[in-house]
Amino acid sequence: MHKNNRHKQGYNFANLIKANPALSAFIIKNKFNGQDTIDFSDPLAVKALNYSLLKSDYNITFWDIPNGYLCPAIPGRVDYIHHLHELLANTTRTLPSEVSANIPANKPITVLDIGTGASCIYPILGQREYGWHFVASDIDPVSIKIAKQIISSDKSLSKNINCRLQSNSNNIFNGIIASDEFYHLTVCNPPFHRSLTEASQGTTRKLKNLNKDKLNSTYVKSAKTAASPPEKILNFGGQKAELWCPGGELAFISNMINESKVYQKQVLWFTCLVSKKDHLSKLKLTLKKAHAKQIKVINMAQGHKISRFIAWSFYQVN
Repeated sequence: MHKNNRHKQGYNFANLIKANPALSAFIIKNKFNGQDTIDFSDPLAVKALNYSLLKSDYNITFWDIPNGYLCPAIPGRVDYIHHLHELLANTTRTLPSEVSANIPANKPITVLDIGTGASCIYPILGQREYGWHFVASDIDPVSIKIAKQIISSDKSLSKNINCRLQSNSNNIFNGIIASDEFYHLTVCNPPFHRSLTEASQGTTRKLKNLNKDKLNSTYVKSAKTAASPPEKILNFGGQKAELWCPGGELAFISNMINESKVYQKQVLWFTCLVSKKDHLSKLKLTLKKAHAKQIKVINMAQGHKISRFIAWSFYQVN
């Protein structure tokens, strides 16, 4: 993890339970080392852990998302934020005049989150860690509604985070970035899968990796009514727009790159997570064809998991 990640030493469950006593109901013993943990294949346990972390470490007193919506792991998400801060810090020390001319004097760091989800996790973490201002966009009206509820519960968040609904699912930046706006960064956790079937298969693999015993018979019922059809568990949740899109991750990021050309003078660094390393070569080629002047791949590590994001700029910033 990044050196500034406050979760790099693991979870302090004693402190987390103090912040959120309800978490204690989900604590189990790791059968290999006897230490406290949770069942990461249980979506309710993951949700309780997330709220505990946000309350204990980020002073977020209200955070709740509906069942079935993406419940992101906090340590990995804040790692992205810390690496973005480092990227920006290394850039803004020596900004060329053409960049400085586009940034209003004393303008706070402003970030655009593409596909913020109901959790609104990147704006929350970026605001708490570095005081950044955010525009949080999504194509799902329910996600925007829930994100607004979370933000409105906190004075600092409501002052610094603005939610916007993307009304056209074919657009990414168009309809969100106004003509008079400038962003230092864009962030995005893109839909990875190419179809609902592929997303379901990915969930099955994830559950197997989490040593879920009766995989085929494990279901969770809707909280609204016991008569509702059972839904196969998604431990970290996820709606259609959060998990898949036509063409999957590669197509989504390629579209993002092509659309970014229109806003090349209004954004210092465009960035996006890339789940599949094999996609990098094609994305770099697309960026070169788009005449991006700077292309970077930043690797991140959380335990044994390696993740990365790609960053590009149409400014000669370094």
